[in-house]
Amino acid sequence: MAALVNLDADRSAVEAARRDPRAFEALYRKYVAQVYNFALYELRDPHAAEDLTAQVFLRALSGLRHFREQTTGPDSSFRVWLFQIARNTLSNERRRNRRHPETPLDAALELPGTHDVSGTAAERDELRAALAAIDRLPADRRRALVLRFVNELDAREIGLVLGRSEGATRVLIHRSLQAVARSMGRSRDAKEDELPAERRRAAN
Repeated sequence: MAALVNLDADRSAVEAARRDPRAFEALYRKYVAQVYNFALYELRDPHAAEDLTAQVFLRALSGLRHFREQTTGPDSSFRVWLFQIARNTLSNERRRNRRHPETPLDAALELPGTHDVSGTAAERDELRAALAAIDRLPADRRRALVLRFVNELDAREIGLVLGRSEGATRVLIHRSLQAVARSMGRSRDAKEDELPAERRRAAN
């Protein structure tokens, strides 16, 4: 009995797009929201995120003939390659701008998937605190968390995007989460210290 071979999840779509560029639309539709969310979280400007997303897919389409499948498992090495392009495009954009755009966190709070946790003021404050804590992380730590929890890449895929081993990526994600938890803990302590004495007693 012949052994089953696990094909890359996007192999057939990539091969179709190589034969006919019009077939690239299937890959675009599959990943455009993920790339846009990544760009929006990094840039905090919807228009800039749209522009960067367009650049990423144009570069992916024009460079598709150079893409080489990196795995033979059920995951998508095309997705990893796409996020590598997104990371490089973002780095180039920032080098041109010479500074990180400064806009409120409100844009990030509108990311798909956050609406179900923003029903109460307390939950929204918690989300703001988490995003603020992530913002204070070094770039690689911040991107590792965004790729893991916003774009749902696994540690191996994130490692390929960031140029790290899978083990080093797992450590990076773990330490990043610890740093966020510590930062949020300090923020809570500071807020409690600001409460009037009678409210602190009531809270206890």
